Amino acid sequence: MNKNKHRPPAPVASLMPATRPNPMVRLGRLIRRHPLIAFFALANALSWTAWLPYVLSLNGLGVLPFRVPEILGTSQFAGALPGAYLGPITAAFLVTAIVDGRNGLRAWAGRLWRWRVAPRWYAITLLAAPAGMVLTGIAFSGGQIAAPSLAAISAYAPMLLLQLVTTGLAEEPGWRDFALPRLQSRFSPLSASFILGPLWALWHAPLFLTEWGGYPDAAWWRPLAFAGFCIAFNIVMSWVFNRSGQSLPLSMLMHVSVNTFASVLWFEMFPAFDEDGFFAALFVGAAVAAVAIVIGTRGTLGCTMAPSSSTAGTGIASAERAEEHGTTRVSP
Repeated sequence: MNKNKHRPPAPVASLMPATRPNPMVRLGRLIRRHPLIAFFALANALSWTAWLPYVLSLNGLGVLPFRVPEILGTSQFAGALPGAYLGPITAAFLVTAIVDGRNGLRAWAGRLWRWRVAPRWYAITLLAAPAGMVLTGIAFSGGQIAAPSLAAISAYAPMLLLQLVTTGLAEEPGWRDFALPRLQSRFSPLSASFILGPLWALWHAPLFLTEWGGYPDAAWWRPLAFAGFCIAFNIVMSWVFNRSGQSLPLSMLMHVSVNTFASVLWFEMFPAFDEDGFFAALFVGAAVAAVAIVIGTRGTLGCTMAPSSSTAGTGIASAERAEEHGTTRVSP
């Protein structure tokens, strides 16, 4: 008698080959597990790809036989700005949409409209950076300072507004609005700043091969001085972001106050400086301000949200959830 005669047939499922997840599904899962890594990788990839023609043009390495057109007397608007818009703000939007969905996008975009803060913070963001740069310039120049021209003074406010909707809008929704709350939910505020600062500097690296960074005449150490400035000034920016109740407009104003004073008034007030000397002074001034803030806040940088590894890379960061429930706290 055949013992296999009445054996039931094998289940159909066992005969079917295992199906592999769709590549886009796997990518989405990877981004949800590692949102910060995804953000930094995407921001660099998008910006660096868009900057490649600028870097290779006659405004940079000279590999390609064309020049980027100038707008308002500079190639930076046409050469650098498109990549800036494609980088941090776009990467932050995409990763937030994938990881946190509509609630996350609402929290992320909500900080962009947080204008209602104490008036003293507007004074700090608009005046502190220029005042600090003037003091730094006086110290480095041995007290030699000149009065800026009326044309430069008249151009300051329009240029500040222009910088706000270009540099400020392109960068800050990514660095401060997306990355900083997530980093502070995993690390101490000071550690989070020391992580974000070098990454912020790295994003700018290809631009040092263009007119933006003074190529080919800049000293070899200029990118290092700029990186030091980014690390130090990022501590100042973190403090402003935390103490202003995570107001993105205030972070944008602080950022572009430095850019505007540097591009409009610095060289009129301190004509003895060259570009390399400016970057060295900028680094030292930012470092002094960062040390003062670290000492004054005992390393908290105005943030009392305790790090929590349980929120790392899973949905809305703890700072964002506390904010939605009205429990965000700040300290001096």
